[in-house]
Amino acid sequence: MPSHQTKIAAETDCATVSCENCGIFQLCHSVGGDTDLSVLDTIVKSRRTMKRGEFLYRAGDAFRAIYAIRGGVIKTSIFASDGGAQITGFHIAGEVLGLDAITAGRHGCDAVAIEAASVCEVPFALFKELGKEFPDLPYKMLEIMSRDILHSHELMLLLGKKNAEERLATYLLNMSSRMAKRSFSATQLNMNMSRSDIGNYLGMAEETVCRTFSRFQEEGLLTIRRKQIILNDLARLRAKVYRR
Repeated sequence: MPSHQTKIAAETDCATVSCENCGIFQLCHSVGGDTDLSVLDTIVKSRRTMKRGEFLYRAGDAFRAIYAIRGGVIKTSIFASDGGAQITGFHIAGEVLGLDAITAGRHGCDAVAIEAASVCEVPFALFKELGKEFPDLPYKMLEIMSRDILHSHELMLLLGKKNAEERLATYLLNMSSRMAKRSFSATQLNMNMSRSDIGNYLGMAEETVCRTFSRFQEEGLLTIRRKQIILNDLARLRAKVYRR
């Protein structure tokens, strides 16, 4: 009989992260420990599969849960002052969504799957109750929130005073690092986001993104195989970023 993780992979047609590499593993481990897996159902109330283009939540929706991505990529975006959408992130397996809604009680952005995906839903209302029984649970939540803040800081640096090559190189290195932390390949990236979306995220025109990708390929830094980007030389990519 196939394992639960294998079943999810078959349903979503995407690579899934193991529980140990998940962004909320610390919460589940605090409650369930090493052996009492049945207790984890107290934390993870549902495991949801998503089709490409399906929304996990929309801006303005009431905040009820945080979500750990098991597989696939989910894009978040907000409405800019000019009425257009500003992409705020591409979130991969093992990462957590929804923490930004804790204060306001409503989600401030849209979250949509850009490929088949799966998520674990963690009702936020349970944390206060469970915190009485598991005292380290609030601290574990703070650790997760701290990682989310650090990711936001990385975005600010990404969109700082960098030219097109530096921005794209930084983005690719950031994706490589995040994939490696989740025990995926650091050099073979499945880039299902469009060039237009990447440009929106990086503050670059789509044409500039395409030209920069082509330039990197001509220089042998990477190889483009449809939606897959193979990073051939991480050291030279880093040199693009830190040459000044």
